[in-house]
Amino acid sequence: MTTDTTELTTSVRERRALFRSDATQKLLAFAGLIALFVVFSLASPNFFKFDNIIGILLATAVNGVLALGVTFIIVTAGIDLSVGTVMTLSAVMSGVFVTFWGLPIPLGILAGLATGALAGFVNGIAISKMKIPPFIATLGMMMMAKGLALVISGAKPIYFNDTPAFRQMAMGSLIGRVIPGFEVPNAVFILFGAAIIANLILTKTVLGRYTVALGSNEEATRLSGVNVDAWKTAVYALGGAFSGLGGVLMAARLNSAQPALGAGYELDAIAAVVIGGTSLSGGEGTILGTVIGAFIISVLTNGLRILSVPQEWQMVVTGAIVILAVYADIIRRRNQ
Repeated sequence: MTTDTTELTTSVRERRALFRSDATQKLLAFAGLIALFVVFSLASPNFFKFDNIIGILLATAVNGVLALGVTFIIVTAGIDLSVGTVMTLSAVMSGVFVTFWGLPIPLGILAGLATGALAGFVNGIAISKMKIPPFIATLGMMMMAKGLALVISGAKPIYFNDTPAFRQMAMGSLIGRVIPGFEVPNAVFILFGAAIIANLILTKTVLGRYTVALGSNEEATRLSGVNVDAWKTAVYALGGAFSGLGGVLMAARLNSAQPALGAGYELDAIAAVVIGGTSLSGGEGTILGTVIGAFIISVLTNGLRILSVPQEWQMVVTGAIVILAVYADIIRRRNQ
């Protein structure tokens, strides 16, 4: 009895310590976001203008949606390098359905989501069944998706000029009709809606619990009778679906599907997840932290651009922040 009580007490203490650590991580990330806003607002009067804030929100919408899917994958201690080009392929497929075939817009949206989910499913099968390391499997998918996007589109952009409602889906403002002058694009609210859904999946569903379990101790999860391969495949398919949503948003924002676009987006998405406190070692991560991390990336990029910092130095600064975020996670785990 004494041993059981001691183990229970220890477990409770560990959970409380982990909760405090996660809360501190999110608080620090949010404080960093506020600090960036203050610094850039003082450095340039153009930063805090309404149009610039809307630009930051739009930039975060696509990167944030991609980062939501990557969160699930990194929580399992995996990685996905294909989210950027899968986003592009999904946008192209939406363009094929809506522009080439003249099908209704909802079917075009479903085509984009399904394309992303299928690419994620293939990644999951390659990783779970074929035992290919995630880095290699998703690197291969990255190149495949890029090639397919170019082949299917004929290496030319697909425009949605005949379907203005497609662009309005993301760039229109429903709230602007209710509150005149408050023209916040729908894409921003789609991001927040997707974040709410992602948070519910991660915290309230079986898939979410197994996502955390896989990252915490995959072998123990397997020995407890869980079909690890099936759930891991489901996680990658879910991540791909978020990439598909990102592709639809990107196509609507640009009013076109650009087949050469996409490379590099995976780095921003992964950076947002890491900065938000998700551990690359797996087993830990929150959707709220990811959203904060996505805003940090967008604010940092936008602020440096307004200050006329060369793009190559912007990349240096972002890379340094990612390294510091990973190092902070290592220190945090060591202290635990």
